[in-house]
Amino acid sequence: MPSYNPNLFPAFSAYILRVFLIFGCLIAGLTTNAARVAAQATSDTPQEEIVANLAAGRVLIAVVKNAILIGTIENPIEAQTRLPVPVLLGTRRVGVILGTVDWFSPSSQLELARLDKELPHLRSQTVFDTPHLHQAQAGGEATDIQSIGQGLRDRLNEVAKQMHANLHLPPNEAIAQLIVADYLPAYGPEVWQITYTLEQLPVHGDYWDTRVPRPRYLQFWPPEKGQPRTLVEFRYPPEDNSASLIDLLRAKDPRLEKICASDAKMREVADRFLAGESGKVLAADAVQFLRAAFTAIASPKDRETMAMIAEETGFEWLLPPPPEPKKPGQQAEREPGAPSLLAPHSPQ
Repeated sequence: MPSYNPNLFPAFSAYILRVFLIFGCLIAGLTTNAARVAAQATSDTPQEEIVANLAAGRVLIAVVKNAILIGTIENPIEAQTRLPVPVLLGTRRVGVILGTVDWFSPSSQLELARLDKELPHLRSQTVFDTPHLHQAQAGGEATDIQSIGQGLRDRLNEVAKQMHANLHLPPNEAIAQLIVADYLPAYGPEVWQITYTLEQLPVHGDYWDTRVPRPRYLQFWPPEKGQPRTLVEFRYPPEDNSASLIDLLRAKDPRLEKICASDAKMREVADRFLAGESGKVLAADAVQFLRAAFTAIASPKDRETMAMIAEETGFEWLLPPPPEPKKPGQQAEREPGAPSLLAPHSPQ
């Protein structure tokens, strides 16, 4: 059995999951910000590399008057980082996956999982008792959220159950997150974060069973009574400690202050967000402000998207995702060991 070397890869190139097929057994290595863990095969051992590319960056959601705005900004932690993209799950519901989003075998050109592309069809008939969900919503809607969350968990499990090496993961390390935003009849707007982790149990020797336990559901909108109704933001990887947009506004960041000073309406929008009164902001004004704010805080090469769920008309793109480069297998030359990058999902 191969030995493990946590320093096999430098820490600055973290966040890529690689799995090696050795003598018919999958030996896995999951990267973290602190260290790399990888399976180191002998030079004469045939192996098939499998890579999992990450959707990394920030997802910002603004619940404004009669609409929900969903914006994403890429955090290019690796050369092949994927942009988090809103995926249409219904006329008034979208989901955004952060973390491990696509699994690909460069040598065989086999696509093992494309979670963002598959997400609209991932539903589970098994629904667990989750009191927090049932307290927040009527039974039917709560069951729907659980069905989506459990469906993605089942798909992740299909990949995870093939990993039999000790990954040395930190407790409760998030391998993926699903952000769900929607409008529900007779309920209104809601925002959920569903977090997925890995669990491993030793079987014998260096052979481990790997599974994805039931995900953790947290509701971020509507906020608790007495809490401000303002911008909601999520970031991946978990080690990303960059300031949120609302924190930058509170700190009077010069880039955002310049936007506010340019137009009285932009100042009004910022002040509404700071006061926890996002429901009083018109969608058109919020779009103008957020587009300018994204441009100000993102680097020129960071890709972005923005979509809107209008209470009356449903989903529409405001800034659709840009085209992705071709997969490495479709190029004349491929850098050895480079991660794969697949074509983007086009919401239906």
